[in-house]
Amino acid sequence: MAGGGTAYRHLGRDSAHRQALLRNLVTSLIRDESIQTTWPKAKEAQRMAEKLITLAKKNNETSRRKIQGMLFTPQELMPKVLGELRERYADRAGGCTRVLRTEPKDTYSQAPSAILELVDGPKDMRFAVTAAAVARDRRMGVEHSRLTLKNVDKVTRYRPGGKQALEDMVKRVSKLAL
Repeated sequence: MAGGGTAYRHLGRDSAHRQALLRNLVTSLIRDESIQTTWPKAKEAQRMAEKLITLAKKNNETSRRKIQGMLFTPQELMPKVLGELRERYADRAGGCTRVLRTEPKDTYSQAPSAILELVDGPKDMRFAVTAAAVARDRRMGVEHSRLTLKNVDKVTRYRPGGKQALEDMVKRVSKLAL
């Protein structure tokens, strides 16, 4: 059938190279909690990272072996995956990662660039941007827009102590703006 959808992006690589690339991206994502790459690579790595976190939530022998196969340095990252990340996303049904489009980083190729990050983590960009918006609104003495209120709800819903963490970040942003 002509024009049929493909199951995944081939990324211009053969199978082994593509798998190694994705494993490397997911390993970096788990270690650093945020990576910058091209948009198609980020979308494919996002699929693999979501599967990895879902396996971590099951936490049985089969899932541990599959997780080890997805990471380049499992001995270093397995405690983080099965400990911190498993607890962080235990109540979340899905959507543990986020892809944010950015300006192309290479002026020559103009490849679409993106940031892939774990949500509700220390490097959550939406959390920082929302805190900056709340601080700006308070400084200007205006009411928060619907979008800001929606983002406040999103960034605090699953984060333990989310409201207090947002207030702390707003205070830090306010001090920087002065």
